[in-house]
Amino acid sequence: MSATHHRDLRTGRPIWMERRRPALDVRPFTRSITCDVAVVGAGISGALIAEMLSEAGLDVVIVDRRGPAVGSTAASTALLQYELDMPLSHMTARIGRERATRIWRRSRLAVDALRSRSQRLGLKVDAATRPSLYLDGNILGPDALAAEADARRDAGFEIELLGPADLERHYGIRGRHAIVGFGNYSADPRRMAVAYLRIAQSRRARLYAPADVVAVEPSRHGVTLGLGGGGEIRAGNVIFATGYEMLKGVPRKGNSIMSTWVIATRPQPGRIWPGAAMIWEASDPYLYIRTTPDGAVICGGEDEDIADPDQRDARIAAKTAILERKLHALLPAIDPAPAFAWAGSFGNNPLGIPTVGRVPRMPNCFAAMGYGGNGITFSMMAAQILRSEICGAGDADADLFGFSREF
Repeated sequence: MSATHHRDLRTGRPIWMERRRPALDVRPFTRSITCDVAVVGAGISGALIAEMLSEAGLDVVIVDRRGPAVGSTAASTALLQYELDMPLSHMTARIGRERATRIWRRSRLAVDALRSRSQRLGLKVDAATRPSLYLDGNILGPDALAAEADARRDAGFEIELLGPADLERHYGIRGRHAIVGFGNYSADPRRMAVAYLRIAQSRRARLYAPADVVAVEPSRHGVTLGLGGGGEIRAGNVIFATGYEMLKGVPRKGNSIMSTWVIATRPQPGRIWPGAAMIWEASDPYLYIRTTPDGAVICGGEDEDIADPDQRDARIAAKTAILERKLHALLPAIDPAPAFAWAGSFGNNPLGIPTVGRVPRMPNCFAAMGYGGNGITFSMMAAQILRSEICGAGDADADLFGFSREF
């Protein structure tokens, strides 16, 4: 029996799976080994974590029960935004201004760090820097959106508040108000995960798949992982970066599994709105939209509190039709016909923030639970925090995201 929960993470035809990815050195696990750090999970979280720890000079081993970047990473829409699902004004009301501001600022730093690191490493991941349009909706009407804009300005974020006339003139969207954010990022999530794994491998990190962890034996001297089919990994530290298939027995911190649905159109670069801005709504359910470098439009949302994959998959046709209709209504110049459609499971919690840090009562074990709509942004945040926890004096914001947090 596996040490982590198993889930059917996605169904359908993600746009990213149609695109070739660079080769990786993936080995079968055939004998017991030792290392400084074992990273369980070879999706985007595990890739970023492994690369950063390999840069620190540690001997890193990565294992995955499926293979690299074929789980939930392939279902991501990769809107790498600093803006969180929960508005800053709402988060402030929930946990106080000081903590809410620190969380939002750390998210901004994570996006900037991911862009800077990808550029410094010379990674070709179809990346682009984009503005974002946060439209009023049933969570934040026009007045509440204006209050949210004030909260973001007061926290030091550079934003612009547009009324309907200006939004239509600049972006072609009619009858809505919007907060414009700047400096967000997008990429091909599968290519990004593979690119970071390749950098880690260039520093002698080892990648084994398929390799399922079936036993975890932590001690104050290190951790022993038992692998299905035999053999073990003896590591100084272990990091569970298994996304929504978390280690059994790990505190959930209010996390639950939800479902989302996505469509992607054919390339239509001549019809893209100015700046190819990312678009999302202050609504429940909400819509989110981005473009690819060749002009395809990715549109997702309609999230529901569904954990069962059969129920999720049964809604693909209906959700595809809803997304197609909503995309056309918001951006009538776009041909909304889907060339790709898929469904995926993702995690959520009341604040929409990740849980990252030491696993309670499991010495030398760490977890990166990137729950919420900002999964890859949180993956970068997790890589930074865990490097500081393992290699340094600890991260200044670890108290905001650890298992011992009180909110």
